[in-house]
Amino acid sequence: MTKGIDKITLTAALEHVTEHWRPRIVGEINGSKIQLAKFKGDFVWHSHEDSDDLFLVLHGRLAIDLPDRTVELQSGELVIVPRGLEHRPRADEEVHVLNIELKGTVNTGDAGDAGELTAPEQYL
Repeated sequence: MTKGIDKITLTAALEHVTEHWRPRIVGEINGSKIQLAKFKGDFVWHSHEDSDDLFLVLHGRLAIDLPDRTVELQSGELVIVPRGLEHRPRADEEVHVLNIELKGTVNTGDAGDAGELTAPEQYL
């Protein structure tokens, strides 16, 4: 029997994510954290110096504003924002997202303390 391998049901895990912009870690892989989050409204413009940022939309629509354009995502689509590139996620309606970035990466990146938008790393 292999120890430490459990399946994660994303829809069930998302029921425990109750606040917007407060991701919850559901697993780790190769030094990265796999997070589930619910977004609604506009986030802060920021970048991550040391980590790429993967956004996979599980439900709803997500816009990722970049300096020169906006990437529009819907359920089943993903985008990888390269490290160092300024970006701003936003969602008119609630969107459910799977996010992968390096452990220790602050969600507001170089924007520093963005008040309620700055979330501590928390496990489900």
